[in-house]
Amino acid sequence: MSSRLSGEPEKDEEEDEEEEEEEEESVNPTEVKMSQIVMPCHSNHRQELSVGELLKWMDCSACLSAERHAGCPCVTASIDDIHFEHTISVGQVVNIKAKVNRAFNTSMEVGIEVSCEDLFSDRHWRICHAYATFVTQRTNTGKKPIVPHTEKEQVEYSVAAERRRVRMVHDDIIKDLLSHGSNLQADNSAVDNAVAAEKTKVESVELVLPPHANHQVNTFGGQIMAWMVNVATISASRLCQAHPTLRTIDMFTFRGPSQVGDRLLLRAIVNNAFKNSIEVGVRAEAHQEEGPNRHINSAFMIFEVLDDHRKPCMLPRIRPEPLEGGRRFQEAIARKKIRLDRKYIISRKQGEVPLSVPWNPRNQVYLSYNNVSALKMLAARNNWRLSSEKDKVRLYTLEQKSMLSIRVESEVDVPAHRAFCLLAEMSNRPSWDTHYQKCELIHQVDEDDFLYRVVTPSGEGILQDFILLACKRKPCGSGDPYVIALRSVSLPTHPPTEGYNRGEVLCAGFTILETKNNMSLISYYNQASPEVLPYISTDIAGLSSSFYHIFCSCSQYLTRNRLGTFQASLHSKVLSELKLTWYY
Repeated sequence: MSSRLSGEPEKDEEEDEEEEEEEEESVNPTEVKMSQIVMPCHSNHRQELSVGELLKWMDCSACLSAERHAGCPCVTASIDDIHFEHTISVGQVVNIKAKVNRAFNTSMEVGIEVSCEDLFSDRHWRICHAYATFVTQRTNTGKKPIVPHTEKEQVEYSVAAERRRVRMVHDDIIKDLLSHGSNLQADNSAVDNAVAAEKTKVESVELVLPPHANHQVNTFGGQIMAWMVNVATISASRLCQAHPTLRTIDMFTFRGPSQVGDRLLLRAIVNNAFKNSIEVGVRAEAHQEEGPNRHINSAFMIFEVLDDHRKPCMLPRIRPEPLEGGRRFQEAIARKKIRLDRKYIISRKQGEVPLSVPWNPRNQVYLSYNNVSALKMLAARNNWRLSSEKDKVRLYTLEQKSMLSIRVESEVDVPAHRAFCLLAEMSNRPSWDTHYQKCELIHQVDEDDFLYRVVTPSGEGILQDFILLACKRKPCGSGDPYVIALRSVSLPTHPPTEGYNRGEVLCAGFTILETKNNMSLISYYNQASPEVLPYISTDIAGLSSSFYHIFCSCSQYLTRNRLGTFQASLHSKVLSELKLTWYY
Protein backbone atom coordinates (compact mmCIF):
# COMPACT_ATOMS: atom_id res chain seq x y z
CA MET A 1 0.00 0.00 0.00
CA SER A 2 1.22 3.46 -0.78
CA SER A 3 3.06 5.43 1.86
CA ARG A 4 2.14 8.79 0.34
CA LEU A 5 0.27 11.07 2.68
CA SER A 6 -0.33 14.00 0.41
CA GLY A 7 -3.84 15.32 -0.04
CA GLU A 8 -3.33 15.17 -3.82
CA PRO A 9 -3.80 11.61 -5.11
CA GLU A 10 -1.98 10.38 -8.16
CA LYS A 11 -3.91 9.81 -11.34
CA ASP A 12 -3.60 6.03 -11.37
CA GLU A 13 -5.26 5.77 -7.97
CA GLU A 14 -8.23 7.80 -9.19
CA GLU A 15 -8.51 5.46 -12.19
CA ASP A 16 -8.53 2.43 -9.88
CA GLU A 17 -11.42 3.95 -7.99
CA GLU A 18 -13.30 4.56 -11.23
CA GLU A 19 -12.85 0.92 -12.24
CA GLU A 20 -14.32 -0.20 -8.95
CA GLU A 21 -17.30 2.13 -9.34
CA GLU A 22 -18.07 0.62 -12.74
CA GLU A 23 -18.89 -2.71 -11.10
CA GLU A 24 -22.53 -3.48 -10.47
CA GLU A 25 -23.90 -1.67 -7.43
CA SER A 26 -24.10 -3.86 -4.34
CA VAL A 27 -27.50 -4.60 -2.83
CA ASN A 28 -26.00 -5.75 0.46
CA PRO A 29 -28.73 -4.96 3.03
CA THR A 30 -26.11 -4.32 5.73
CA GLU A 31 -24.52 -1.42 3.86
CA VAL A 32 -24.29 1.87 5.74
CA LYS A 33 -23.08 5.10 4.14
CA MET A 34 -21.95 8.21 5.99
CA SER A 35 -20.81 11.52 4.54
CA GLN A 36 -19.22 14.26 6.64
CA ILE A 37 -17.88 17.62 5.57
CA VAL A 38 -14.65 18.47 7.39
CA MET A 39 -15.13 21.56 9.51
CA PRO A 40 -12.42 23.50 11.39
CA CYS A 41 -13.58 21.87 14.65
CA HIS A 42 -12.62 18.47 13.18
CA SER A 43 -9.14 19.51 12.11
CA ASN A 44 -5.63 19.76 13.51
CA HIS A 45 -3.13 22.63 13.35
CA ARG A 46 -2.57 21.99 9.61
CA GLN A 47 -6.29 22.35 8.84
CA GLU A 48 -6.43 18.63 8.10
CA LEU A 49 -8.96 16.17 9.48
CA SER A 50 -7.89 14.72 12.82
CA VAL A 51 -7.36 10.96 12.56
CA GLY A 52 -9.13 10.56 15.89
CA GLU A 53 -12.26 12.17 14.45
CA LEU A 54 -12.07 9.93 11.40
CA LEU A 55 -11.76 6.82 13.58
CA LYS A 56 -14.92 7.80 15.46
CA TRP A 57 -16.85 8.12 12.20
CA MET A 58 -15.48 4.80 10.92
CA ASP A 59 -16.38 2.95 14.12
CA CYS A 60 -19.88 4.42 14.19
CA SER A 61 -20.57 3.42 10.56
CA ALA A 62 -19.23 -0.10 11.09
CA CYS A 63 -21.25 -0.58 14.29
CA LEU A 64 -24.47 0.46 12.55
CA SER A 65 -23.77 -2.02 9.75
CA ALA A 66 -23.06 -4.85 12.21
CA GLU A 67 -26.24 -4.14 14.16
CA ARG A 68 -28.29 -3.94 10.99
CA HIS A 69 -27.22 -7.53 10.29
CA ALA A 70 -27.39 -8.92 13.83
CA GLY A 71 -30.59 -7.19 14.85
CA CYS A 72 -29.15 -6.58 18.31
CA PRO A 73 -26.45 -4.46 20.00
CA CYS A 74 -22.84 -5.09 18.86
CA VAL A 75 -19.47 -3.98 20.17
CA THR A 76 -16.09 -3.52 18.46
CA ALA A 77 -13.83 -6.51 19.13
CA SER A 78 -10.82 -5.67 16.94
CA ILE A 79 -9.65 -3.70 13.93
CA ASP A 80 -7.05 -4.83 11.41
CA ASP A 81 -4.15 -2.62 10.37
CA ILE A 82 -5.23 0.78 9.07
CA HIS A 83 -2.93 2.58 6.65
CA PHE A 84 -3.84 6.18 5.85
CA GLU A 85 -2.86 6.92 2.26
CA HIS A 86 -3.73 10.62 2.21
CA THR A 87 -4.73 13.42 4.53
CA ILE A 88 -8.08 15.26 4.25
CA SER A 89 -8.36 19.04 4.30
CA VAL A 90 -10.99 21.31 5.80
CA GLY A 91 -13.84 21.81 3.35
CA GLN A 92 -13.50 18.38 1.75
CA VAL A 93 -16.07 15.63 2.22
CA VAL A 94 -15.37 12.25 3.82
CA ASN A 95 -17.45 9.38 2.43
CA ILE A 96 -17.53 6.20 4.52
CA LYS A 97 -19.11 2.95 3.39
CA ALA A 98 -19.40 0.00 5.78
CA LYS A 99 -20.98 -3.39 5.21
CA VAL A 100 -20.79 -6.85 6.72
CA ASN A 101 -18.56 -9.08 4.60
CA ARG A 102 -19.27 -12.28 6.48
CA ALA A 103 -20.89 -13.47 9.71
CA PHE A 104 -19.49 -16.28 11.82
CA ASN A 105 -21.03 -17.76 15.01
CA THR A 106 -20.93 -14.77 17.35
CA SER A 107 -18.75 -12.39 15.35
CA MET A 108 -18.79 -10.72 11.98
CA GLU A 109 -16.30 -8.93 9.76
CA VAL A 110 -17.27 -5.45 8.62
CA GLY A 111 -15.41 -3.89 5.71
CA ILE A 112 -14.92 -0.12 5.90
CA GLU A 113 -14.00 1.99 2.87
CA VAL A 114 -13.09 5.65 3.32
CA SER A 115 -12.77 8.04 0.40
CA CYS A 116 -12.44 11.79 0.04
CA GLU A 117 -14.41 14.10 -2.24
CA ASP A 118 -13.38 17.54 -3.40
CA LEU A 119 -16.57 19.50 -3.97
CA PHE A 120 -14.93 22.06 -6.24
CA SER A 121 -13.23 19.68 -8.67
CA ASP A 122 -15.59 16.68 -8.39
CA ARG A 123 -12.61 14.37 -7.67
CA HIS A 124 -12.75 11.27 -5.46
CA TRP A 125 -9.85 9.27 -4.03
CA ARG A 126 -9.29 6.54 -1.46
CA ILE A 127 -8.11 7.32 2.06
CA CYS A 128 -8.04 3.89 3.69
CA HIS A 129 -9.68 0.49 3.78
CA ALA A 130 -10.11 -1.35 7.07
CA TYR A 131 -11.68 -4.51 8.44
CA ALA A 132 -13.33 -4.46 11.86
CA THR A 133 -14.63 -7.41 13.86
CA PHE A 134 -17.81 -6.94 15.89
CA VAL A 135 -19.29 -9.33 18.42
CA THR A 136 -22.73 -9.79 19.91
CA GLN A 137 -24.20 -11.85 22.71
CA ARG A 138 -26.60 -13.50 20.28
CA THR A 139 -25.48 -17.06 19.49
CA ASN A 140 -27.11 -17.47 16.08
CA THR A 141 -25.50 -14.53 14.26
CA GLY A 142 -23.81 -16.85 11.80
CA LYS A 143 -27.11 -18.49 10.90
CA LYS A 144 -28.37 -15.27 9.36
CA PRO A 145 -26.72 -15.52 5.97
CA ILE A 146 -24.78 -12.86 4.14
CA VAL A 147 -25.48 -13.29 0.44
CA PRO A 148 -22.81 -11.71 -1.79
CA HIS A 149 -24.23 -10.24 -4.98
CA THR A 150 -21.28 -8.72 -6.85
CA GLU A 151 -17.90 -10.16 -7.70
CA LYS A 152 -16.26 -7.86 -5.17
CA GLU A 153 -18.64 -8.96 -2.42
CA GLN A 154 -18.02 -12.61 -3.31
CA VAL A 155 -14.27 -12.08 -2.95
CA GLU A 156 -14.65 -10.31 0.40
CA TYR A 157 -16.98 -13.05 1.66
CA SER A 158 -14.63 -15.82 0.61
CA VAL A 159 -11.39 -14.24 1.84
CA ALA A 160 -12.93 -13.14 5.17
CA ALA A 161 -12.33 -16.64 6.54
CA GLU A 162 -8.63 -16.40 5.69
CA ARG A 163 -8.35 -12.95 7.27
CA ARG A 164 -9.98 -14.36 10.41
CA ARG A 165 -7.36 -17.10 10.44
CA VAL A 166 -4.56 -14.49 10.35
CA ARG A 167 -6.13 -12.48 13.20
CA MET A 168 -6.25 -15.55 15.42
CA VAL A 169 -2.50 -16.18 15.07
CA HIS A 170 -1.37 -12.53 15.13
CA ASP A 171 -0.11 -12.64 18.73
CA ASP A 172 1.62 -15.96 18.07
CA ILE A 173 3.50 -14.43 15.14
CA ILE A 174 4.86 -11.69 17.42
CA LYS A 175 5.94 -14.25 20.02
CA ASP A 176 7.60 -16.40 17.38
CA LEU A 177 9.56 -13.45 16.00
CA LEU A 178 10.71 -12.47 19.50
CA SER A 179 11.78 -16.04 20.22
CA HIS A 180 14.19 -15.69 17.29
CA GLY A 181 15.75 -12.56 18.77
CA SER A 182 18.91 -12.92 16.73
CA ASN A 183 16.86 -12.09 13.64
CA LEU A 184 15.63 -8.84 15.15
CA GLN A 185 18.89 -7.30 16.26
CA ALA A 186 19.12 -3.57 15.83
CA ASP A 187 21.54 -0.98 17.10
CA ASN A 188 19.90 0.19 20.30
CA SER A 189 23.12 1.15 22.02
CA ALA A 190 23.40 4.60 23.51
CA VAL A 191 24.44 7.29 21.06
CA ASP A 192 25.25 10.92 21.74
CA ASN A 193 22.09 12.39 20.24
CA ALA A 194 19.66 9.65 21.33
CA VAL A 195 16.56 10.83 23.15
CA ALA A 196 15.71 9.03 26.36
CA ALA A 197 12.39 7.21 26.02
CA GLU A 198 11.34 8.58 29.42
CA LYS A 199 11.04 12.05 27.87
CA THR A 200 8.32 10.81 25.51
CA LYS A 201 6.04 9.50 28.26
CA VAL A 202 2.51 10.90 28.24
CA GLU A 203 -0.24 10.20 30.77
CA SER A 204 -3.76 11.56 30.52
CA VAL A 205 -7.13 10.88 32.14
CA GLU A 206 -10.51 11.18 30.43
CA LEU A 207 -13.90 11.02 32.12
CA VAL A 208 -16.44 9.07 30.07
CA LEU A 209 -19.56 11.23 29.75
CA PRO A 210 -22.87 10.45 28.00
CA PRO A 211 -21.80 12.12 24.72
CA HIS A 212 -18.89 9.64 24.56
CA ALA A 213 -21.16 6.61 24.86
CA ASN A 214 -23.28 4.68 22.42
CA HIS A 215 -26.89 3.54 22.77
CA GLN A 216 -25.69 0.69 25.00
CA VAL A 217 -24.11 3.18 27.44
CA ASN A 218 -20.70 1.74 26.53
CA THR A 219 -17.91 4.05 25.44
CA PHE A 220 -17.64 4.17 21.65
CA GLY A 221 -14.64 2.21 20.47
CA GLY A 222 -13.91 5.05 18.07
CA GLN A 223 -13.88 7.53 20.96
CA ILE A 224 -11.35 5.43 22.86
CA MET A 225 -9.21 5.25 19.71
CA ALA A 226 -9.46 9.03 19.28
CA TRP A 227 -8.18 9.62 22.83
CA MET A 228 -5.38 7.12 22.22
CA VAL A 229 -4.37 8.94 19.03
CA ASN A 230 -4.20 12.18 21.00
CA VAL A 231 -1.71 10.94 23.60
CA ALA A 232 0.28 9.04 20.97
CA THR A 233 0.67 12.21 18.90
CA ILE A 234 1.96 14.13 21.91
CA SER A 235 4.45 11.35 22.68
CA ALA A 236 5.77 11.29 19.11
CA SER A 237 6.01 15.10 19.11
CA ARG A 238 8.22 15.05 22.18
CA LEU A 239 10.73 12.86 20.36
CA CYS A 240 10.86 14.69 17.02
CA GLN A 241 10.00 18.19 18.33
CA ALA A 242 7.72 18.65 15.35
CA HIS A 243 4.13 17.90 14.34
CA PRO A 244 4.05 14.24 13.27
CA THR A 245 1.59 12.64 10.85
CA LEU A 246 -0.10 9.37 11.79
CA ARG A 247 0.57 6.88 9.05
CA THR A 248 -0.52 3.45 10.33
CA ILE A 249 -2.33 1.87 13.26
CA ASP A 250 -1.39 -1.75 13.87
CA MET A 251 -4.00 -4.47 14.33
CA PHE A 252 -5.42 -4.28 17.84
CA THR A 253 -8.09 -5.88 20.01
CA PHE A 254 -10.48 -4.44 22.57
CA ARG A 255 -10.04 -6.44 25.75
CA GLY A 256 -13.15 -5.24 27.58
CA PRO A 257 -15.90 -2.61 27.64
CA SER A 258 -15.95 0.83 29.23
CA GLN A 259 -19.06 2.59 30.53
CA VAL A 260 -20.25 6.10 31.29
CA GLY A 261 -18.67 7.20 34.56
CA ASP A 262 -15.38 5.39 33.94
CA ARG A 263 -12.09 7.22 34.21
CA LEU A 264 -9.89 6.24 31.28
CA LEU A 265 -6.18 6.34 32.07
CA LEU A 266 -4.17 6.68 28.85
CA ARG A 267 -0.42 6.12 28.78
CA ALA A 268 1.86 6.53 25.75
CA ILE A 269 5.59 6.17 25.13
CA VAL A 270 7.82 5.90 22.06
CA ASN A 271 8.85 2.25 21.73
CA ASN A 272 11.32 2.68 18.88
CA ALA A 273 12.42 5.23 16.31
CA PHE A 274 13.44 4.03 12.88
CA LYS A 275 14.99 6.03 10.06
CA ASN A 276 11.76 7.70 8.92
CA SER A 277 9.11 6.45 11.33
CA ILE A 278 8.26 6.31 15.02
CA GLU A 279 6.30 3.60 16.81
CA VAL A 280 4.32 4.78 19.83
CA GLY A 281 2.70 2.30 22.19
CA VAL A 282 -0.53 3.35 23.94
CA ARG A 283 -2.31 1.59 26.78
CA ALA A 284 -5.85 2.40 27.92
CA GLU A 285 -7.15 1.39 31.34
CA ALA A 286 -10.58 2.07 32.84
CA HIS A 287 -11.56 2.38 36.48
CA GLN A 288 -14.35 3.67 38.67
CA GLU A 289 -13.62 5.91 41.64
CA GLU A 290 -12.45 3.14 43.95
CA GLY A 291 -12.28 0.11 41.70
CA PRO A 292 -9.22 -1.58 40.18
CA ASN A 293 -7.89 -0.63 36.77
CA ARG A 294 -9.22 -2.70 33.86
CA HIS A 295 -7.06 -3.07 30.76
CA ILE A 296 -9.27 -1.89 27.88
CA ASN A 297 -6.92 -1.75 24.94
CA SER A 298 -3.34 -1.44 23.73
CA ALA A 299 -2.44 -0.03 20.35
CA PHE A 300 0.70 0.71 18.34
CA MET A 301 0.77 3.76 16.09
CA ILE A 302 3.36 4.68 13.49
CA PHE A 303 4.10 8.34 12.77
CA GLU A 304 6.14 10.23 10.20
CA VAL A 305 7.38 13.81 10.10
CA LEU A 306 6.98 15.36 6.65
CA ASP A 307 9.08 18.18 5.23
CA ASP A 308 7.85 21.06 3.07
CA HIS A 309 7.75 18.70 0.07
CA ARG A 310 5.76 16.15 2.09
CA LYS A 311 8.64 13.69 2.15
CA PRO A 312 9.53 11.78 5.37
CA CYS A 313 12.29 13.40 7.43
CA MET A 314 15.17 11.71 9.24
CA LEU A 315 14.30 11.15 12.90
CA PRO A 316 16.38 11.14 16.09
CA ARG A 317 17.29 7.87 17.77
CA ILE A 318 15.64 6.61 20.92
CA ARG A 319 17.34 5.25 24.02
CA PRO A 320 15.01 2.66 25.59
CA GLU A 321 14.12 2.60 29.25
CA PRO A 322 15.85 -0.08 31.33
CA LEU A 323 14.15 -3.49 31.57
CA GLU A 324 10.70 -3.07 29.96
CA GLY A 325 12.02 -0.53 27.46
CA GLY A 326 14.27 -3.13 25.87
CA ARG A 327 11.37 -5.53 25.45
CA ARG A 328 9.21 -2.84 23.82
CA PHE A 329 12.14 -1.84 21.60
CA GLN A 330 12.47 -5.40 20.26
CA GLU A 331 8.72 -5.89 19.89
CA ALA A 332 8.59 -2.75 17.75
CA ILE A 333 11.18 -4.29 15.40
CA ALA A 334 9.05 -7.45 15.18
CA ARG A 335 5.94 -5.45 14.35
CA LYS A 336 7.82 -3.51 11.68
CA LYS A 337 8.85 -6.82 10.14
CA ILE A 338 5.21 -7.93 10.14
CA ARG A 339 4.11 -4.66 8.51
CA LEU A 340 6.63 -5.16 5.73
CA ASP A 341 5.41 -8.72 5.17
CA ARG A 342 1.81 -7.56 5.06
CA LYS A 343 2.69 -4.68 2.73
CA TYR A 344 4.62 -6.72 0.18
CA ILE A 345 2.75 -10.02 0.42
CA ILE A 346 -0.84 -9.22 1.42
CA SER A 347 -1.63 -5.57 0.71
CA ARG A 348 -0.40 -5.44 -2.87
CA LYS A 349 -2.65 -6.34 -5.76
CA GLN A 350 -2.35 -9.86 -7.10
CA GLY A 351 0.32 -9.87 -9.78
CA GLU A 352 2.42 -7.21 -8.04
CA VAL A 353 3.78 -9.70 -5.51
CA PRO A 354 7.11 -11.05 -6.79
CA LEU A 355 7.07 -14.78 -7.42
CA SER A 356 10.45 -15.21 -5.83
CA VAL A 357 9.29 -14.28 -2.32
CA PRO A 358 11.54 -16.31 -0.03
CA TRP A 359 9.66 -18.60 2.36
CA ASN A 360 10.66 -18.70 6.01
CA PRO A 361 8.79 -19.58 9.23
CA ARG A 362 8.30 -15.90 10.07
CA ASN A 363 6.44 -14.96 6.89
CA GLN A 364 4.69 -18.25 6.16
CA VAL A 365 1.36 -17.03 7.60
CA TYR A 366 1.26 -14.15 5.11
CA LEU A 367 2.43 -16.24 2.15
CA SER A 368 -0.25 -18.78 3.05
CA TYR A 369 -2.86 -16.00 3.18
CA ASN A 370 -1.73 -14.65 -0.18
CA ASN A 371 -1.80 -18.13 -1.68
CA VAL A 372 -5.34 -19.01 -0.58
CA SER A 373 -6.85 -15.55 -1.13
CA ALA A 374 -5.39 -15.33 -4.65
CA LEU A 375 -7.08 -18.59 -5.65
CA LYS A 376 -10.37 -17.54 -4.06
CA MET A 377 -10.22 -14.19 -5.89
CA LEU A 378 -9.57 -15.95 -9.18
CA ALA A 379 -12.45 -18.37 -8.61
CA ALA A 380 -14.82 -15.49 -7.79
CA ARG A 381 -14.33 -13.76 -11.15
CA ASN A 382 -17.60 -13.69 -13.08
CA ASN A 383 -16.33 -13.16 -16.62
CA TRP A 384 -15.08 -16.68 -17.39
CA ARG A 385 -15.77 -17.80 -20.98
CA LEU A 386 -16.49 -21.39 -21.99
CA SER A 387 -13.89 -22.44 -24.59
CA SER A 388 -14.73 -26.12 -25.05
CA GLU A 389 -16.71 -28.98 -23.51
CA LYS A 390 -16.53 -32.75 -23.87
CA ASP A 391 -18.53 -35.27 -21.83
CA LYS A 392 -19.36 -32.59 -19.26
CA VAL A 393 -15.70 -31.65 -18.77
CA ARG A 394 -15.55 -27.91 -19.39
CA LEU A 395 -12.62 -25.63 -20.16
CA TYR A 396 -13.05 -21.93 -19.37
CA THR A 397 -10.68 -19.03 -20.02
CA LEU A 398 -10.30 -15.59 -18.50
CA GLU A 399 -8.24 -12.80 -20.07
CA GLN A 400 -6.95 -10.06 -17.76
CA LYS A 401 -4.62 -7.60 -19.46
CA SER A 402 -1.48 -9.68 -20.14
CA MET A 403 -2.61 -12.61 -17.98
CA LEU A 404 -4.49 -15.66 -19.26
CA SER A 405 -6.21 -17.91 -16.72
CA ILE A 406 -7.88 -21.28 -17.24
CA ARG A 407 -10.49 -23.23 -15.33
CA VAL A 408 -11.24 -26.90 -15.96
CA GLU A 409 -14.17 -28.43 -14.13
CA SER A 410 -16.41 -31.46 -13.99
CA GLU A 411 -18.65 -33.27 -11.53
CA VAL A 412 -17.25 -36.47 -10.00
CA ASP A 413 -19.08 -39.22 -8.14
CA VAL A 414 -16.91 -38.87 -5.03
CA PRO A 415 -17.80 -37.13 -1.73
CA ALA A 416 -16.20 -33.70 -1.45
CA HIS A 417 -14.27 -34.48 1.74
CA ARG A 418 -12.80 -37.62 0.14
CA ALA A 419 -11.84 -35.83 -3.08
CA PHE A 420 -10.19 -33.13 -0.96
CA CYS A 421 -8.10 -35.68 0.95
CA LEU A 422 -6.99 -37.41 -2.25
CA LEU A 423 -6.07 -34.28 -4.20
CA ALA A 424 -4.34 -32.70 -1.19
CA GLU A 425 -1.91 -35.64 -1.16
CA MET A 426 0.40 -34.00 -3.69
CA SER A 427 2.93 -36.83 -3.43
CA ASN A 428 0.39 -39.12 -5.14
CA ARG A 429 -0.08 -36.86 -8.14
CA PRO A 430 2.61 -38.50 -10.34
CA SER A 431 0.42 -41.63 -10.41
CA TRP A 432 -2.38 -39.87 -12.29
CA ASP A 433 -0.50 -37.04 -13.97
CA THR A 434 2.47 -38.33 -15.95
CA HIS A 435 3.80 -34.81 -16.39
CA TYR A 436 4.59 -34.89 -12.69
CA GLN A 437 7.78 -36.92 -12.87
CA LYS A 438 8.49 -36.30 -9.19
CA CYS A 439 6.69 -34.59 -6.31
CA GLU A 440 8.87 -34.51 -3.20
CA LEU A 441 7.65 -33.23 0.16
CA ILE A 442 10.29 -30.83 1.46
CA HIS A 443 8.66 -29.67 4.67
CA GLN A 444 5.32 -29.94 6.44
CA VAL A 445 4.79 -26.46 7.90
CA ASP A 446 1.66 -27.45 9.85
CA GLU A 447 -1.52 -29.45 9.29
CA ASP A 448 -2.60 -27.24 6.39
CA ASP A 449 0.56 -25.92 4.70
CA PHE A 450 3.26 -27.91 2.88
CA LEU A 451 6.34 -27.24 0.75
CA TYR A 452 7.02 -29.43 -2.29
CA ARG A 453 9.60 -29.73 -5.03
CA VAL A 454 7.98 -30.78 -8.30
CA VAL A 455 9.94 -32.00 -11.34
CA THR A 456 8.40 -31.88 -14.84
CA PRO A 457 9.66 -32.00 -18.44
CA SER A 458 9.95 -28.61 -20.11
CA GLY A 459 9.29 -29.74 -23.66
CA GLU A 460 12.88 -29.06 -24.73
CA GLY A 461 14.47 -32.20 -23.33
CA ILE A 462 15.43 -30.32 -20.16
CA LEU A 463 13.79 -30.99 -16.83
CA GLN A 464 11.99 -28.19 -15.05
CA ASP A 465 11.44 -27.91 -11.31
CA PHE A 466 9.21 -25.82 -9.06
CA ILE A 467 9.24 -25.03 -5.35
CA LEU A 468 5.57 -24.88 -4.39
CA LEU A 469 3.74 -23.80 -1.27
CA ALA A 470 0.59 -25.94 -1.03
CA CYS A 471 -2.16 -24.74 1.32
CA LYS A 472 -5.28 -26.77 1.96
CA ARG A 473 -8.40 -25.35 3.60
CA LYS A 474 -11.61 -27.02 4.71
CA PRO A 475 -14.89 -25.12 4.32
CA CYS A 476 -15.44 -22.40 6.90
CA GLY A 477 -19.21 -22.51 6.49
CA SER A 478 -22.06 -24.04 4.54
CA GLY A 479 -21.68 -23.53 0.80
CA ASP A 480 -17.91 -22.96 0.99
CA PRO A 481 -15.66 -25.17 -1.14
CA TYR A 482 -12.63 -27.14 -0.06
CA VAL A 483 -9.52 -25.33 -1.32
CA ILE A 484 -6.05 -26.54 -2.37
CA ALA A 485 -3.96 -23.51 -3.36
CA LEU A 486 -0.50 -23.55 -4.94
CA ARG A 487 2.09 -20.85 -5.61
CA SER A 488 5.85 -20.61 -6.08
CA VAL A 489 8.22 -19.61 -3.30
CA SER A 490 11.99 -19.68 -3.02
CA LEU A 491 13.96 -21.65 -0.45
CA PRO A 492 17.62 -21.05 0.39
CA THR A 493 17.99 -24.80 0.90
CA HIS A 494 16.72 -25.51 -2.64
CA PRO A 495 18.29 -22.99 -5.06
CA PRO A 496 18.11 -23.50 -8.84
CA THR A 497 20.39 -26.34 -9.84
CA GLU A 498 22.30 -27.24 -12.99
CA GLY A 499 20.30 -29.40 -15.35
CA TYR A 500 16.94 -27.93 -14.29
CA ASN A 501 15.05 -24.87 -15.43
CA ARG A 502 13.41 -23.26 -12.40
CA GLY A 503 9.75 -22.56 -13.21
CA GLU A 504 7.38 -20.33 -11.28
CA VAL A 505 3.66 -20.55 -10.53
CA LEU A 506 1.70 -17.42 -9.69
CA CYS A 507 -1.66 -18.86 -8.70
CA ALA A 508 -3.11 -22.34 -9.20
CA GLY A 509 -5.04 -25.05 -7.42
CA PHE A 510 -8.34 -26.83 -6.89
CA THR A 511 -11.70 -25.96 -5.40
CA ILE A 512 -13.99 -28.85 -4.45
CA LEU A 513 -17.66 -28.08 -3.86
CA GLU A 514 -20.10 -30.60 -2.43
CA THR A 515 -23.12 -31.15 -4.69
CA LYS A 516 -26.18 -33.37 -4.46
CA ASN A 517 -26.09 -37.16 -4.00
CA ASN A 518 -22.62 -37.15 -2.39
CA MET A 519 -20.97 -35.86 -5.56
CA SER A 520 -18.35 -33.14 -6.00
CA LEU A 521 -17.76 -30.33 -8.47
CA ILE A 522 -13.98 -30.33 -9.04
CA SER A 523 -12.53 -27.12 -10.50
CA TYR A 524 -8.88 -26.62 -11.39
CA TYR A 525 -7.50 -23.08 -11.83
CA ASN A 526 -4.27 -21.69 -13.21
CA GLN A 527 -3.02 -18.18 -13.93
CA ALA A 528 -0.95 -19.07 -16.94
CA SER A 529 2.71 -18.10 -16.76
CA PRO A 530 4.97 -18.21 -19.86
CA GLU A 531 5.94 -21.80 -18.98
CA VAL A 532 2.29 -22.87 -19.26
CA LEU A 533 1.02 -20.98 -22.32
CA PRO A 534 2.61 -23.25 -24.98
CA TYR A 535 0.87 -26.25 -23.47
CA ILE A 536 -2.65 -24.85 -23.20
CA SER A 537 -2.87 -22.75 -26.37
CA THR A 538 -3.82 -25.73 -28.56
CA ASP A 539 -6.63 -26.68 -26.18
CA ILE A 540 -8.00 -23.16 -26.08
CA ALA A 541 -7.85 -22.93 -29.87
CA GLY A 542 -9.76 -26.23 -30.15
CA LEU A 543 -6.85 -28.09 -31.77
CA SER A 544 -6.46 -30.59 -28.95
CA SER A 545 -8.47 -32.25 -26.20
CA SER A 546 -5.59 -33.19 -23.91
CA PHE A 547 -7.13 -31.26 -21.02
CA TYR A 548 -10.04 -33.70 -21.23
CA HIS A 549 -7.76 -36.72 -20.91
CA ILE A 550 -5.87 -35.35 -17.93
CA PHE A 551 -9.15 -34.60 -16.18
CA CYS A 552 -10.42 -38.11 -16.98
CA SER A 553 -7.27 -39.51 -15.42
CA CYS A 554 -7.86 -37.43 -12.32
CA SER A 555 -11.51 -38.50 -12.15
CA GLN A 556 -10.58 -42.17 -12.43
CA TYR A 557 -8.04 -41.77 -9.65
CA LEU A 558 -10.66 -40.21 -7.39
CA THR A 559 -13.34 -42.77 -8.25
CA ARG A 560 -11.09 -45.81 -7.69
CA ASN A 561 -10.07 -44.44 -4.31
CA ARG A 562 -13.55 -43.26 -3.37
CA LEU A 563 -13.74 -45.58 -0.39
CA GLY A 564 -10.40 -47.35 -0.24
CA THR A 565 -6.73 -46.51 0.03
CA PHE A 566 -4.46 -45.19 -2.70
CA GLN A 567 -4.03 -47.43 -5.80
CA ALA A 568 -1.07 -46.73 -7.97
CA SER A 569 -2.14 -48.15 -11.36
CA LEU A 570 -4.11 -46.09 -13.90
CA HIS A 571 -5.61 -46.81 -17.29
CA SER A 572 -2.67 -47.11 -19.74
CA LYS A 573 -4.68 -45.87 -22.74
CA VAL A 574 -5.50 -42.60 -21.00
CA LEU A 575 -1.91 -42.12 -19.94
CA SER A 576 -0.61 -42.64 -23.46
CA GLU A 577 -2.81 -39.84 -24.78
CA LEU A 578 -1.60 -37.26 -22.26
CA LYS A 579 0.28 -34.46 -23.99
CA LEU A 580 -0.59 -31.57 -21.74
CA THR A 581 0.25 -30.97 -18.15
CA TRP A 582 -1.57 -28.95 -15.65
CA TYR A 583 0.85 -26.56 -14.17
CA TYR A 584 -0.12 -26.79 -10.57
